This record gives sequence, structure tokens and C-alpha cells, in this order.
Amino acid sequence: MTSVSAFPTIRKHLPITGDINFKTPLAYQATRGAARAVNTAQMALAEAYINGLEVPDSVVRSMIHTSMPLLFQHCPGLLAPYQWVLNETDHIAEGSRELMKVQYDRPQAMLNQMLGDWEVIYPKYSMGLWERGAVDLEESQKHMIDQVIERLEIKDGDNILDFGCGWGCVPNYILSKFPNVRFTGLNLSHEQCEYMRQKMQDPKSYLSSGRFTLCEGDLNEVQFEEKFDKILSIGVFCHVGNMTNAFQKLASLLKGGGRVFIHIITARIPNNMSSGFTHKYIFPHGRYWNYDAVPNHNRDLKTINRWYLNGSNYHKTLTDWLHRFDASQETVKHLDYGMDYAKFRRIWRFYLLLLGTIFESCEGEYNGNGQYLLVHT
Repeated sequence: MTSVSAFPTIRKHLPITGDINFKTPLAYQATRGAARAVNTAQMALAEAYINGLEVPDSVVRSMIHTSMPLLFQHCPGLLAPYQWVLNETDHIAEGSRELMKVQYDRPQAMLNQMLGDWEVIYPKYSMGLWERGAVDLEESQKHMIDQVIERLEIKDGDNILDFGCGWGCVPNYILSKFPNVRFTGLNLSHEQCEYMRQKMQDPKSYLSSGRFTLCEGDLNEVQFEEKFDKILSIGVFCHVGNMTNAFQKLASLLKGGGRVFIHIITARIPNNMSSGFTHKYIFPHGRYWNYDAVPNHNRDLKTINRWYLNGSNYHKTLTDWLHRFDASQETVKHLDYGMDYAKFRRIWRFYLLLLGTIFESCEGEYNGNGQYLLVHT
């Protein structure tokens, strides 16, 4: 009879199950092969759906709810379809120009309809916080930013850098709360920057207050003359391939005694994860870092606090986006998507349905959002 103490030794020889980081070379390669097979199966379903296969949403959700508990709990190594997902890559941001074209520079009218576009809450392409009792998407996004304010301990008069500021929603909302806060927004997306430039000319927008500076550029290349009291980054680190270099850059921009707040999609599994479908169609080179990745990169910045936000929050956000996306078809179908609209619609429906259901699986305890508060080491 095999003793319990001998089981971990045996498991390192077994492919597929358990932590891939501790496998023998043979078991590791077998696990990588199985991951490629899983990815091939997922891509076959995705491509069939994109090309017109009619599959009810309930069937897709049922398939995901059946498979994800097995993968999260027992076979996490199968959630990394490519070798680069598991390790840092050479550049801070991988495929950033391609990402802008595929994802963030889509027709603004379509994105406004899907994400919401209100007086203070501009389109925001990240999780809304629902667990505080939000009744709709707009309120959930306010609650999420209020939580950022609390955890980053933003004070009136702070000079803040928003690394990857999207359409300026977070700066605009925080500027509305603090009359003496200054913001610099860094963004590579030309279309998002154009949206903010229009707001900077709108007297009703807090981006026009003179306290917001927009920098269109890449963290790989950007230089600032000043250092910041606080730095926040919401959602961007899913597109960052090298945390070590990114943290070195952010540390160089942070004042002594300053703080960095990072909000990312994360997985409470031993390794990072990704999806062949999202890599091809939605987030080129996107990866979801495991929950321990940020604290484990502590050369220039160190984590002093962290929080896990249950995946139900992002599930509700993505579900709301899907409903809004479906409801807007008649008004957005004539816009220029660079491809046949029917194909674009099915790509994005599958994306919203797939991710929304994955966040819901296992009651949100494995795939959710991580928040991290960091300071200089």
C-alpha cells in the first residue's frame, strides 16, 4: 500500500494532474502535449461557433461548467495552451500594437453601447464590483473605483499616474471626488485617446479641469519628468509579458513613500493561464497571471497587501456586457469592423459568453480578480 507521504513523489511523474511546475521532464512534456490537445478542442468549438454553428448559450455554459472544475482543481497545467504563458517574456508588453487593432480600437459607438457611457462613468473595460449591492452596471463601476480609492488611500492633492487609462473613466471619477488631485493617463490606443481628447474639451467633463494630462504611448518607451505619489493600473497587466521589467519601470516613476495599486484578472492555480481563442481573436499574447505572481516579483516593488475578488463580480459584468451587446445590434451592425459583421458579432458573443461563464464556474473561487498594493522594496 502506498503511503500518503510518498504520493507527492509519485505525482511528479504523473502527467496532466497536479502542479506542472514540479513535474519530471517527461511528465512535463506529456502535460504540455495534453494542454495543446485541450486547446485544439476548444478552438474547434470556437471556430465552429464563429462560422455559424448554432449552439444555445445554455449548452455552451453547461460544457464550461462541466469542464472547468476538473481543470481548475485537478489539471491546472492544461489551462496554459502555449509555453510562453507559463513564463515571463522579453518585453514589458507583448503584441501591444496588434492588441490595439484587434480589441481596443473598435468602433467607439459599439463599445459605448456595450460598456456603458454615462455622465461621470465613461466606458470602462474591467470588472464592476457587484458584491456591495450595485443595482446596475454604472453603479457597479462606481463601487469598484470607490474601492480602489480606499485601498490605494488616495488623498486630495495626490499626483497620480494611471498606467493604461482606457477611456479615462477612473481618472474622471476620481477627479470628481477630489478637487486638488492631478492625473496623468498613459494609453497606447489612439482611438481611446481621441475619446479622451474630446472629453478634455468638454466643460462638463472633469478631464477638462486642467488637472488631467494625457500621454499617448507605450510603457516600454515612455519617459516622465516627474515622479508620482500614486500609480494605479487596472486590467493592463493581463497584457504585460514581463512583470520584472514592468515593476522596475513603475518603481522608477514612483516617489519615495509612494504606492502602486494593480488590479488584474487572476487565477488561484499554481501556474498562469490563457486561452487559444482569446489569444487569436481578442487579446493577442494575453495571459492571466496566477494569484501569487505579483508578490513573487519583489525586486523593485514589494506587495504589502493583496485581495482576491470573487469571479462572480466579473461574471455579472460580462453577462451585462453580453446583454447590452445583443440589444444594440440594430444600431451598431453598420459600423466598420474590418470584417463581415456577422463574423465579428459571433466572435464577440463567444468571447463574452465564454469568459463570463468561466468566471462563474466553481462559484468564482478559482478565477476572479486580484488586487495588489505595492511599495518600493
